[in-house]
Amino acid sequence: MKKNSPIERIWNGIFVENPVFVLVLGTCPTLATTTSATNAIGMGLSTLVVLALANLFISLLRNVIPSQVRMPAYIVVIASFVTMVDFLMEGFTPELYKTLGIYIPLIVVNCIIMGRAEAYAGKNGPIASFFDGIGMGIGFTIALFLIASFREILGAGTWLGMQVMPAGYVPISIFVLAPGAFLVYGCLIAAMNKFKIGAGRRPKKEWDPTVKICGECMNCMQVGMCGKKPEQCDTVNGANEGKED
Repeated sequence: MKKNSPIERIWNGIFVENPVFVLVLGTCPTLATTTSATNAIGMGLSTLVVLALANLFISLLRNVIPSQVRMPAYIVVIASFVTMVDFLMEGFTPELYKTLGIYIPLIVVNCIIMGRAEAYAGKNGPIASFFDGIGMGIGFTIALFLIASFREILGAGTWLGMQVMPAGYVPISIFVLAPGAFLVYGCLIAAMNKFKIGAGRRPKKEWDPTVKICGECMNCMQVGMCGKKPEQCDTVNGANEGKED
């Protein structure tokens, strides 16, 4: 995929740099609003809208905002869109709005949004920044939905408000409490790590301790097991390019 293309930015937010499972950002709303799948979808989509629009406008204004006041300026932009989302939810989805409560206004200080504004939108073009916000928002929504689904099914026997467990099922109430949220969160992070850098991606041959590694293994997600010599590594060749006299 071409770097900074819409598809690459969306895939980056969903999988490569998922804000919840990889970057471990936005933990407070992640744990607090995932008692049901409905709440998770509402919170995720609200954050997605704010992320996409805030990224777009911050990118458009990146050459106008003085660097000394960029953080306050980012907060003003983000707060404006959060206020709009807050009013729209209060008017069109009042029940969900009451359930989520203070967590909608607190999107203003969600570190995912501020982090993307500082790390990406303030340094890249509006189209790429807009799709970066969409990708991060989709990744955030998927993560919340997965956590909430496990918690709701195990802790209440329902999913999206519908009864899915047998009538004789006794809900495991710990899953709708804070300890259950941490438990499910940790298990899903472990599953993501296993999927990304698990044993299935390691070479079958034995590691040769005489082969030097480039020190950039985390960048290529091989965790020191690529087995390449330095002269075979693209990262090393790129880093050393132009250094030879």
